[in-house]
Amino acid sequence: MEAVVYNPNPDSSQLARAIRRLERDVLRMGALVEQSFRLSHQALFARNLIAAEELPKLDKKIDRFYRQIESDCTAIMTQAPTAQDLRCLSAFMQLVRDLERIGDYAKDIAKIAIKLFPYEPHTSLPEIEIMSHHAQAMLATSLVALADLDEAGGRGIKHLDDAVDNAYDHLYQTLAQQRDIPGVVEPIILLALAIRCLERMADHATNIGQRVAYIVTGQRT
Repeated sequence: MEAVVYNPNPDSSQLARAIRRLERDVLRMGALVEQSFRLSHQALFARNLIAAEELPKLDKKIDRFYRQIESDCTAIMTQAPTAQDLRCLSAFMQLVRDLERIGDYAKDIAKIAIKLFPYEPHTSLPEIEIMSHHAQAMLATSLVALADLDEAGGRGIKHLDDAVDNAYDHLYQTLAQQRDIPGVVEPIILLALAIRCLERMADHATNIGQRVAYIVTGQRT
């Protein structure tokens, strides 16, 4: 990935091209985050330790995109962009932070999967897997909304978040109230951490949708 080089006095077409390049970089970063989410899912539910071991390398790529996009946004902001351009740039800077955090949570889930590997699969795993599928769908939907600059699609993600929140509440109560646990309680603690990661990933996907709506309308919710 190459740094964007800016002219000290760019015209509007140069700024527009620079912002389009930024948008493409954000979407490429989003694709990497989607991949990291899928790998963490495989690690936790398919007990795929090879997938878990791939996450740290992928996370480094995501972090490099994050730093580069932030730097490019800051550079463009010094080139007298329009108010609309500034809105887009500020939203990109917040949006890539959401993506970076989703990538971090994916890496955390992979670590949890490695620690869970020696234990028998817990009975709550099928429900947690559904929760993970919902959160992944939210991320995919938010990135489609960004690619299309779809205000309605971006705002609609918040409604999808209800299913993840409800699943989190139910699963947390199930894990917290489990009685007569044979052996160690580590698997329960690890699964509680996993569902918290998934709940936060869904929240960040919701944020991305809200930021897309802000790019289009200039109005925050």
